[in-house]
Amino acid sequence: MDTGSHTGHPYQPPTPPVPAWTEVEEFVTLFHAEHPDQPVPLGMRLRQIRERIELTGTYHHTPAELEFGARVAWRNSSRCIGRLYWRSLRVLDRRAATAPAEIYGHLCEHLRLATNGGRIRPVISVFAPDAPRRPAPVVWNSQLIRYAGYQHPDGMIIGDAGHIGFTEAVRRMGWQAPGGWFDMLPWVIQAPGDKPQLFDIPRDLILEVPISHPDLPSITELGLRWHALPVISHMRLSIGGIDYPLAPFNGWYMGTEIGARNLVDPDRYDLLPFVAELLGLDTSSEETMWRDRALVELNVAVLHSFRAAGVKITDHHTESRRFLTHLAREESEGRIVPADWSWIVPPVSGGITPVFHRYYDEADQRPNFYLDDLARARATGRCPVDH
Repeated sequence: MDTGSHTGHPYQPPTPPVPAWTEVEEFVTLFHAEHPDQPVPLGMRLRQIRERIELTGTYHHTPAELEFGARVAWRNSSRCIGRLYWRSLRVLDRRAATAPAEIYGHLCEHLRLATNGGRIRPVISVFAPDAPRRPAPVVWNSQLIRYAGYQHPDGMIIGDAGHIGFTEAVRRMGWQAPGGWFDMLPWVIQAPGDKPQLFDIPRDLILEVPISHPDLPSITELGLRWHALPVISHMRLSIGGIDYPLAPFNGWYMGTEIGARNLVDPDRYDLLPFVAELLGLDTSSEETMWRDRALVELNVAVLHSFRAAGVKITDHHTESRRFLTHLAREESEGRIVPADWSWIVPPVSGGITPVFHRYYDEADQRPNFYLDDLARARATGRCPVDH
């Protein structure tokens, strides 16, 4: 539901450049190479696109081109270990929706379809692209489901420290913050030429998992939980010279994303010292390996909890082996697989996973997803007019 808040600055992004012909040609040629049965031949399609660009300054992807481009963007994402499943991505064409209320409805539908009762499905919703005289709408949130963070005057932090700035921004817009550890942040949806609008997420669309440990009651008694669905919403999808600033997408969680990053990073929930204390570990010296021992038990709890709740998740050992399967498949097709080693290697037990012991190609292949400074600023609660 719209909270009725319309405070903030009108969003007036710069006029997008004319699509670079090299990107257009490369993408359309790739699409026809992997889908040779198209009703319009490659040469004719390229002529159509060139004419549209000369006439309007842009062009329109066909539904088949959009679906292929979104899937290949996932295939090319060098920081994602889960690319084995790129062909299964469900692409929702939402380009006709530009009003905040319409976008809100489609985002709700995305959550419903992707959550799927815990049987998480990879989904992307692609909204209107940037175009001359028709800039794209945006969502300020970095992910569609995020927890609020509050910093008290005495320095104490409640909730997710990574979202203190965004939480303060939406409070200034009128959001009534409950002040708890796991408060769901509202969406900030902004159309070009308009001010940002707040929308609360219907609670029945958010599946959360209570975190328990199979053997350690002290971890269970913490009352932790985490949401089932990771939907990245502030990255720009680039396909054939066309940019889609609003294209939220999701897969499913790898356990370490929650148990070794979200709940553990010092600039997030920073729970590792607290968990170690509950487990009675000696934290007086790093030689006791208290961090490692607490980290493993927290990750055991995350995987156990998701499995017990019937929510799809994967562990880092299994996903590492699957990534090598993806590498082999892509190489058999004559394609290189760009990969960022620092993101592909898991943050727990990296050295005993098979992805650790090899080098990877580094390349910026398109289609792909990109994080711009403007989107990063919105996600931290800073007004885009200032950047």
